[in-house]
Amino acid sequence: MFFDNYLWAYLLAITLLTVSPGVDTLLVIRNTVRGGFRDGVLTSFAICLGLFVHAAVSAGGISLILMQSAWMFSLLKLAGAGYLVWLGARSLYSAYRGESGLKFDTGRVKHRQVAAWTSLREGFLSNVLNPKTVIFYMAFLPQFIQPGDPALAKSLFLAGLHFIIANIWQLILVLMVGRAAVWLSRPRVGRCFHSLTGSVMVFFGIRLGFDS
Repeated sequence: MFFDNYLWAYLLAITLLTVSPGVDTLLVIRNTVRGGFRDGVLTSFAICLGLFVHAAVSAGGISLILMQSAWMFSLLKLAGAGYLVWLGARSLYSAYRGESGLKFDTGRVKHRQVAAWTSLREGFLSNVLNPKTVIFYMAFLPQFIQPGDPALAKSLFLAGLHFIIANIWQLILVLMVGRAAVWLSRPRVGRCFHSLTGSVMVFFGIRLGFDS
C-alpha cells in the first residue's frame, strides 16, 4: 500500500525539489550563521515539521478550500509574505548594526545564544505560512496516492519521507556553513551576508505578496 511502484519516482522528485535553493535553504543558512549548529538544526527540524501540516491539509481537502476561496488564500499569502519580509528586515537591521552573529574568543568562533523556541518558531512558520507549499502538496501528493489508499495515512507517510530527506540535506548545509564559520566571522563578510540574505528574503516576501 505504502511501498508501491510509484515510490521511487516520488523519492527522486522530492529529492530534486529539496536540493533546489529556496526560502528554507536560505533560512537554515542564515540561522546557522547566527546561532551555530544548534540553531541551524532546530530551524531545519521545525521547517520539516511543517510538511506534516501541509500533508494533513492536503489530504483533508482544506487546500482545495483555500484555493477556491480567494480571500482566505490571499490572507494566507499575505501572512507568509509579511513573515518573510519581517525576517529579511531583521537581517538587514543586523547588517546595519554590524552584527555578524559570530565572534572570536581566544582563537575560537562563538555564536550568539539563540533560544530554542526562536529557532523552532521561525522554521515552522516560514514553512506553514508559505502558500506555494500548500499548492505544491495539493497538486503533487495525489499523484502518488492510488484509489483505495487511506489518503491521510499515505499523505503523512510521504511527508515523512520528505521530512527525512530534507533534514539530511539541510544538516549537510549546516555542517558546510559551520566549516566556514571563521571566514563568516569577519565583520565585513558578516555584514555582507546579512545584507544579502535580508535583501533576498524581503524580495521573496514582496514577490510572494504580489504573486497572482
